Parts: sequence; structure tokens; C-alpha cells
Amino acid sequence: MIWLATLSFPNIDPVAFSLGPVAIKWYGLAYMAGLLIGWAYVRHLLQSTALWAGGKAPFGLERVDDLLFYVTLGVILGGRLGFVVFYEPSYYFSHPADIPAVWKGGMSFHGALVGSALAIVLFARSNGYSALSTMDLCTAANPIGLFFGRLANFINGELFGRVSDAPWAMVFPQAAQLHPDVEPAARHPSQLYEAALEGLVLFVVLRVMTHRFGALQRPGLVSGTFLLGYGLARSIAEFFREPHEGHPLNLGPFTAGQFYSLPMIAIGIILIIAARKAASSPKALA
Repeated sequence: MIWLATLSFPNIDPVAFSLGPVAIKWYGLAYMAGLLIGWAYVRHLLQSTALWAGGKAPFGLERVDDLLFYVTLGVILGGRLGFVVFYEPSYYFSHPADIPAVWKGGMSFHGALVGSALAIVLFARSNGYSALSTMDLCTAANPIGLFFGRLANFINGELFGRVSDAPWAMVFPQAAQLHPDVEPAARHPSQLYEAALEGLVLFVVLRVMTHRFGALQRPGLVSGTFLLGYGLARSIAEFFREPHEGHPLNLGPFTAGQFYSLPMIAIGIILIIAARKAASSPKALA
């Protein structure tokens, strides 16, 4: 089989280092890196007052730590519950004690998105800030976390791609547990595709919008672009990623990940249109 002549998975130890009996995994470090670097980027955007309408950011630097707490809670709770509900409901409803066991793996981006969105709205409303501007602030930094998260998926050898004869395809050891009928087979390193599209490319697009086209001055525009951009990037990547086995939304060439991205694309388009209309209204121009 030509598949065996392709690249070998690097088999990086998922445990970055240990502190006595405590194992620190790359996955946890990726979440921490995404949140902390995102926190620093949010501070940078708030300090760049020229990016905001009237030269005034939606709130001061002293509230960023509170925002980080809300977002972290939303990401963890939403990501875990999203995985339980969207991907493995039958298992977790039969084994409810495993639902809190996040250390065993199983997080959903779409769930984390919903959870963090609710947390951001709660933070903004409870403090009298613009929910859309706060959302724009967070979504501008979101691709940073996505980039590190997808790299962690690659290190763990999870969420691997479909079988391929591409010269850069590789054999993922974890695939043998889930698809023994076709293994060993070379597969797309789809985690790296997602890191590039959802992380690097989307960050550059949003960065250009905020720093060259004044997108933060039109509340909802950055959030809408992020939702549209992620939905499209994820939908493209799904054609190379192995679908979640047995999911009822895997229909023909389409996958559950693509169907879950459709509402994101729709809401993103609505937010973009609304932001552009608001910016061109007589009241906005007055």
C-alpha cells in the first residue's frame, strides 16, 4: 500500500511536563495560551482608542480581567456541554457522571462559541456596556485561541483527516482505534488546515478590518465577519476532516460540523448587513 510510504505522525507526548503527580498537557496549555494572548490582544485594542468611534473604547483596561473570567467560564462550560449535546448525547445521558470529566477530552467549538457569547452578553449588560462592541473585541482575538487549539488537536492526534494519497498525508495512530477496518491509512493533517484557516487567515482578515477599515467603529461588523469567516473556513476544512462517526447529520458528502456552521454563516451575514446599515443611517452620520 502506498499509504505506508507517506509521512509518519510525529507522536508528540500529549503531556508537556509533570509537576509531581500532576501532568500538564499540551491541550491545557493551548487553552491557556489562547486565553492569555487573547487577553493581551484585547488590552491592545482597548488602548488603541483611534480604532473606536469617537476615540472612546467601550470600557477601560481595569475590566479586562473580569471579561477574561466570564469568557473562560463560557468557553469551558459551553464547549463541554456542546460536545455532550451535539456529538455524544446517547453516551453522556447514559453516563452522566462523565459529563464533568473534561480531562478525558471532548470539547465542541460551536458549544464554546454559544457559551462565550452568552457570557460576553451577560458581562456587557451587567456593566452597562455595548454588547456588540464587547463581542467585536472578543471575536477579534478569537482566532488566536483557535490557532493554538488546533495545534493541540494535532499534537493529540485527534480530529484527524480523511484518507488521502497527498504527499503530506500521515498515519495517525489514534485512527486505528476508531477505524480498524481501513487502518493503517494515510490521512490529511486536517488539524493543521484548520489552524491555518480558522486561526492565521481569519486573524489577518479581522486585523486588516480593525486597523485599516475602522471595523470597530461599526458595532457588530467584526463579530459578523468572524462568524461568517469561521463558518466558511470550518465548512471547507470539513471536506478534509474525518466526520464524527455515526453522527445523524453526516449526510452524503456533508458533515455535522458543516450543518452546525450554517447558523453561524447566517447570523454573520445578518450582523454585517445590520452594521453597514447602521453606519450609513442619517443618525450615524450626524
